[in-house]
Amino acid sequence: MEIELRHNVKRVAIIGAGPSGVATAKYLIAERAFEKIDVFEQRATVGGVWNYTPEVPTGTTRVPQVNPHQPVEEPQYCDREAVNGKDISPRRSATFVTPMYDHLETNIPTFLMRFSDKPFPADSQLFPGREEVMRYLTEYAKDVQHLIRFQSQVLDVRLLKSASQEHWVVKTKNLQSQHSSEAAYDAVVVANGHFNVPYVPDIEGITGWNAHYPGVISHSKSYRMPDVFRGKKVIVVGNAASGLDIGAQISTVCKLPIIFSQRSVSYLSPGAETYKDEVPEIVEFLPSAHYSRGVRFADGRIEQNVDAIIFCTGYLYSYPFLDRLEPRIIGDGMRVQHVYQHIFYNDHPTLAFVGLPVKIIPFQTSEAQAAVIARVWSGRLGLPPREEMCQWEDSVTAERGAGKGFHMLGFPLDADYLDELYDWATTAELDPRLDDSHGNGKLPKRWGEEERWARERFPAIKKAFAQRGKGRHTVRSLKELGYDFEAWKRETGSFGPSSLL
Repeated sequence: MEIELRHNVKRVAIIGAGPSGVATAKYLIAERAFEKIDVFEQRATVGGVWNYTPEVPTGTTRVPQVNPHQPVEEPQYCDREAVNGKDISPRRSATFVTPMYDHLETNIPTFLMRFSDKPFPADSQLFPGREEVMRYLTEYAKDVQHLIRFQSQVLDVRLLKSASQEHWVVKTKNLQSQHSSEAAYDAVVVANGHFNVPYVPDIEGITGWNAHYPGVISHSKSYRMPDVFRGKKVIVVGNAASGLDIGAQISTVCKLPIIFSQRSVSYLSPGAETYKDEVPEIVEFLPSAHYSRGVRFADGRIEQNVDAIIFCTGYLYSYPFLDRLEPRIIGDGMRVQHVYQHIFYNDHPTLAFVGLPVKIIPFQTSEAQAAVIARVWSGRLGLPPREEMCQWEDSVTAERGAGKGFHMLGFPLDADYLDELYDWATTAELDPRLDDSHGNGKLPKRWGEEERWARERFPAIKKAFAQRGKGRHTVRSLKELGYDFEAWKRETGSFGPSSLL
């Protein structure tokens, strides 16, 4: 492959101090090539989506919600004690609603969820809760804290070009002083996630139904605890991790069976459960003149007297501060357009994204992407010509479609992607100033047989974990659940499908 594009970036802006932004900052620092690294975080703390907002304003989700082109989010202001329970500022702090709910536990075990250079504490629950993850991220971010400008919201990012060079102007607003300012950078990393604009599909009759029965329809972003669904007839729409977990929680208090509406069976599903009734997707919200809070499913079945419908249907990609960029990166919000390897903006590769893929191991994926970005922008690693980058995008579109499947990297695609990025990073020119890996620089972990073995078994492992009930809080390892990689290797002699599934 002919390598044509080389960069010599000195000033970098990172948008977001969540897991992806912090990981990117670490890899840029390790490269020893950048004079200025600024991380802009609109919240008062690191952690991004892992920040917990206990109160959600009513009416925060439009029904339907299919438009990704939303304005920059307005903050809520709360007392300092309300921000993750810590005093972080002498003044009131700006906060932003996240999808974190009270009893959230990850669906990734600690040994795979971790960053390569920081394990979870030895006494961590195998599938940690949100508080434990937040503590972990706070510790992980300590050595880049000096780079982060907290309570700084990015309003606009625009490209300025001259005959000899181009740079990015980043406009930010200090959410304490309300003062706005601009600064120029050679490159920008967008690492603020894609869990901000909820997606609620425009199903026939939903607008009028929602107006007639306000408050019945909600999105998982506003879910916090199951108590509000006590004794109610509930429909959960969606079968990804959040839908399955939230539905299981609500089923402990709601009228049974809880109804799960889904287009297909989730790979995360633990199988048939007595507490739930699985039905196809909702195709119509029935008129109130003839039905009482009624919906029709794709198989013709009708349910009436529904008390609550919670859409666990994901989010739209939305980056309002890039709305002036041409060609546009956001169309219908189902994916980011004009990107190479889910990272680089084809037309101007000094704009990069970290964390776009879904169905992945997010922390380690962010690391691998950051390792490539740091090497490309320091000039140690090249990019193919624009035409070749566009061809890559076209090939993925042809294979997986131009919609949400584009960034969807379910196993084994996620493992393959991680290893491809690792291998790409190792082809960078060596720099004798870098101590790690004989001048290759900071590298993430390359997955081996054990990581792939565990990743393949996530649904079964999580089911075994959940079946422990309260006893799950003492589980620290896969072996305690009957999943022993070394024993499996001895039994099978090779990597492949397991009888444990």
